[in-house]
Amino acid sequence: MHDFVRRDRPLRVLIDLIQRTKDAVRELDNLQYRKMKKILFQETRNGPLNESQEDEEDSEHGTSLNREMDSLGSNHSIPSMSVSTGSQSSSVNSMQEVMDESSSELVMMHDDESTINSSSSVVHKKDHVFIRDEAGHGDPRPEPRPTQSVQSQALHYRNRERFATIKSASLVTRQIHEHEQENELREQMSGYKRMRRQHQKQLIALENKLKAEMDEHRLKLQKEVETHANNSSIELEKLAKKQVAIIEKEAKVAAADEKKFQQQILAQQKKDLTTFLESQKKQYKICKEKIKEEMNEDHSTPKKEKQERISKHKENLQHTQAEEEAHLLTQQRLYYDKNCRFFKRKIMIKRHEVEQQNIREELNKKRTQKEMEHAMLIRHDESTRELEYRQLHTLQKLRMDLIRLQHQTELENQLEYNKRRERELHRKHVMELRQQPKNLKAMEMQIKKQFQDTCKVQTKQYKALKNHQLEVTPKNEHKTILKTLKDEQTRKLAILAEQYEQSINEMMASQALRLDEAQEAECQALRLQLQQEMELLNAYQSKIKMQTEAQHERELQKLEQRVSLRRAHLEQKIEEELAALQKERSERIKNLLERQEREIETFDMESLRMGFGNLVTLDFPKEDYR
Repeated sequence: MHDFVRRDRPLRVLIDLIQRTKDAVRELDNLQYRKMKKILFQETRNGPLNESQEDEEDSEHGTSLNREMDSLGSNHSIPSMSVSTGSQSSSVNSMQEVMDESSSELVMMHDDESTINSSSSVVHKKDHVFIRDEAGHGDPRPEPRPTQSVQSQALHYRNRERFATIKSASLVTRQIHEHEQENELREQMSGYKRMRRQHQKQLIALENKLKAEMDEHRLKLQKEVETHANNSSIELEKLAKKQVAIIEKEAKVAAADEKKFQQQILAQQKKDLTTFLESQKKQYKICKEKIKEEMNEDHSTPKKEKQERISKHKENLQHTQAEEEAHLLTQQRLYYDKNCRFFKRKIMIKRHEVEQQNIREELNKKRTQKEMEHAMLIRHDESTRELEYRQLHTLQKLRMDLIRLQHQTELENQLEYNKRRERELHRKHVMELRQQPKNLKAMEMQIKKQFQDTCKVQTKQYKALKNHQLEVTPKNEHKTILKTLKDEQTRKLAILAEQYEQSINEMMASQALRLDEAQEAECQALRLQLQQEMELLNAYQSKIKMQTEAQHERELQKLEQRVSLRRAHLEQKIEEELAALQKERSERIKNLLERQEREIETFDMESLRMGFGNLVTLDFPKEDYR
């Protein structure tokens, strides 16, 4: 439904296009025909001299036979020399502004010219006209314009003095074309080398970038580990300070409690002693009154004796009260010492509990920190593993992309090389085809000369036979003999003419067949060679690709092995650190419990030596605080 598709179109577009193309081709053919007519006209005007005529002694049969041979040769001849000569003479003046670049080119030019001279039967001197003398001897026709490549080569020589050269325009053009081909090949090879160097630089740059990234990653992880270690040390120091403060606080509280406890006991004992003394005083008064009453009732006892008995009874009572008071004081002192000892033991046990709690807290803190450190190390190992795999994948991907680009470039270069070889072979075949008419002309002239020599021999034999027959036969039979000999000579010359034409045709057919077969063989050999080179290139690229893939597989296996080994070492390290931490925990708790047990035993033994006996002890937990 597009407007371009739906628009009206004339029906004779293709026919008009074909007709216009035919007209353009016909115009081009007419132009080439006019050029060829000019060249043929020039070759006819400047061409080689005609063959010399037969001897005047030959008969009219021999003269007509020579004309027949000339006509036959003209029918089979090809105007090759006229084309090459005309092209050479027309291209001389186009190189007036080109310098001779080097002496080596002169040597090459002489070799080429000698080759041309050996293959041609006629050489025109206009190929070697000196341009310095062109004013007097140049071609009066307008000078053709040089090609663009020749103009580009001669651009910087335009304003310089003109000089003499013996190079032809075709030779210079061919040399420039060969130089351009060499430049293309050299540029192709230099571009390929430049691409390889660029690929190497890209790989080195990527490796350096990945290495810097890995160094930065490891430095970051190392800083994180150091930060965690510093934080753990700070936390442990804070915990130690906190525990010291708690112990000091507990010691102060224990000292205050002990002092308060002692004051309470002393106050209670003082109160009990006061009560005891008051009760003794009351008892002393009661006993004193009781004795007085008894004495008053006893009237038979003398007063002095009563006084002595009362005094003695007072002394006994005072002595008993003094003993009771001393015993009370002893009991209070023993109670005080025993309770103070018990309180000290209780404080010691409480201090042991605080120490156990502190060491449990410290060990739990260390365990938590170690577990956090292990989790961080595992996380670091996983992040490092991911980074290593990602970097290896990036490097291998770039390497494969560069190899793929390199192989694509090699294939393109090989295809371009194949096309160039095919073009060169095609150009060589075209040159051989152009050169073939010259060779055919020379061989035709050789066959023609042999045929002329054969005709001359037959003519001489005919003359000798005619004279002999005329001498040995009577005159009345001369006319018949001459007619017979003339018919025989005509028949033989016709056979020779037929053989000549057949020889020319066979020679041309065989030469064309040989050229076609040789060119076809060269094409087959070139195709086979190019196919082998392409197969070698494909095999080489497949080998490189397989080697690269094998290298990538080895790198991946090596990385996996390195990662697994590093993980195994890390897990082993974690297990060893946990075992060491557990061992440290057990040893420290065991040492603490043993020390505390020794302290309690020493305290109890000292209490026993002090005579307090078995004190009431608190149940002390002896389980392993893990």
